[in-house]
Amino acid sequence: MRAQRRKGIGRLALCSFFAVSLVAAPAGFETAARQQPQSATPSAQQQPTEPKTEPQPSPASTSAPNTPEPTPSAPATSEPSTPAPTSSAPASAAPSNNDASTKPSATKASKLPVPAVGSRLTAGGDDRYIVNSDLITLTVTVTDMYGRFVTGLGQKAFTIFDDKQEQQITFFSDEDAPVSLGVIFDVSGSMSGDKISRAREALSRFIETSHQGDEYFLIGFNNRAQLLLDRTRDSDALMDKLTFVATKGQTALYDAAYLGVEKVTRGTHQKRAVLLISDGQDNSSRYTLSELRRLLKETDVIIYAIGIVEANGMGTLDIGGRAILEELAGVSGGKAFFPGTGAEMNDTFERIALELRTQYSIGYRPTNFANDGKWHKLKVKVQPPRGMSRLFVRSKEGYYAVTTPR
Repeated sequence: MRAQRRKGIGRLALCSFFAVSLVAAPAGFETAARQQPQSATPSAQQQPTEPKTEPQPSPASTSAPNTPEPTPSAPATSEPSTPAPTSSAPASAAPSNNDASTKPSATKASKLPVPAVGSRLTAGGDDRYIVNSDLITLTVTVTDMYGRFVTGLGQKAFTIFDDKQEQQITFFSDEDAPVSLGVIFDVSGSMSGDKISRAREALSRFIETSHQGDEYFLIGFNNRAQLLLDRTRDSDALMDKLTFVATKGQTALYDAAYLGVEKVTRGTHQKRAVLLISDGQDNSSRYTLSELRRLLKETDVIIYAIGIVEANGMGTLDIGGRAILEELAGVSGGKAFFPGTGAEMNDTFERIALELRTQYSIGYRPTNFANDGKWHKLKVKVQPPRGMSRLFVRSKEGYYAVTTPR
């Protein structure tokens, strides 16, 4: 009995399974039929989009639109027929697109030609001057036997000797050009009272006589040198700064002069000068006199030194201090003055301002130039016109033969 019941239960289960399968089969076929057109539809839709995906750009072309390139580098690479003068240098080789995108400043500098003497090169937001020293430039002052400035002379009136060899002048100008001027003011303790007030008044006279396009740097010094005003044409701001300066401490004259020469060298104008105003000798500098003298020989900055003394000729500026100011001025092609009264100081400052506006600019390329770094002594002679007495010339003493741009 039990065996028959088991067989009956098995048959009943088997019939139930077949019944379920027959019911589920049409649903499955219907589902497959529904899925078949859906799978065919995407394949039909992919065909029109294939032409858009087939022309895959190369990696270089895809990176180009996303890679910003400097504007100057594009025309430079597209004109290989006109190479820059610096193309022989390794840094001037034409960079790839990747280099141009990662180093825009280097690419821009390599494509720019080496500028002429005194021209400006701006790269990466930093203004600097590149000077090619195989063209020697001189700022020349000419006076007569009475100390009056002589203007109106032509190029043929001048003769330049480089180590006693006559040179051919290739550049000449007597234009009333603006100047980049550094005012180096002694604010040590010994300048208190009447001295600093007289110096302020004389400086205002200088500004009244100077060129309207002059730019100024103001440096005050006592125990240390400090930049009080950087590159301005506002003469009122310059005088206001000096009005509230307190006098105290010692005299770091060499440090102040060194800082002033460096700042003026980066000035806007090609003509550069420094007014060095002090009443004493250096006693607080880190730079030495020889280091300052070397810097003056390497640059074209003219120093006008004003040593403030008492009305009786006495004061903190002794004979040694006067000799140092005269040496610094002489090396640079300038001059030292020692006014004793307020009237003499006013005349001195006005005379310096007038001299800066009546100077000659002369340039030449030395024959047989050698980049050996040696010191070359210069001498400038001037032939006075007919009917004029002897003339006197003042300029820098020489130069170092170095062609490295700086």
